[in-house]
Amino acid sequence: MSKESEKQRWQRNFADLLQELRVAQTGVQILFAFLLTMPFSNAFTRTTNFQRDVYIVALLAAAAAAAMIISPVAFHRALFRQGRKPELVRFAHRMASGGLFFMLIAMVSAVLLVTDFVLPRPVAFVLSAATGIWFLTFWAILPFSRRNWGEDDIDDEDDDPQTLSGD
Repeated sequence: MSKESEKQRWQRNFADLLQELRVAQTGVQILFAFLLTMPFSNAFTRTTNFQRDVYIVALLAAAAAAAMIISPVAFHRALFRQGRKPELVRFAHRMASGGLFFMLIAMVSAVLLVTDFVLPRPVAFVLSAATGIWFLTFWAILPFSRRNWGEDDIDDEDDDPQTLSGD
């Protein structure tokens, strides 16, 4: 088996990140579109001040997530053909992580908004907290607790955050 060059590795890392961002981008765009249309529905007039505040948090978090998840594309355009793929990969990694954080806030806020609208507030808080824990379990706890899986696997050695952050 031939070893890939450093340039090939950076190129593969960038392609992998782009695939991940495509998945996240679709989710955040759907949520953002839903949130953008909400105030124009008849039921929105029946929301409480608390629900409108939660709505603003969800909307702004979805906007922040969209901006961060899409930003590697703009960064790539600015750095195109300048031989700065490592910098681009590090930036895209940071933006993807930040985008997922804001997406978590947007998702939990959207769940809180809807559940508070249709259920008693204490139930809405419990369900929203459970939603947050659910997302954190799959987006943070499990991935970070399994970081050492397959340490002998050569294909994943370049996914080390030290490589991606340049440390």
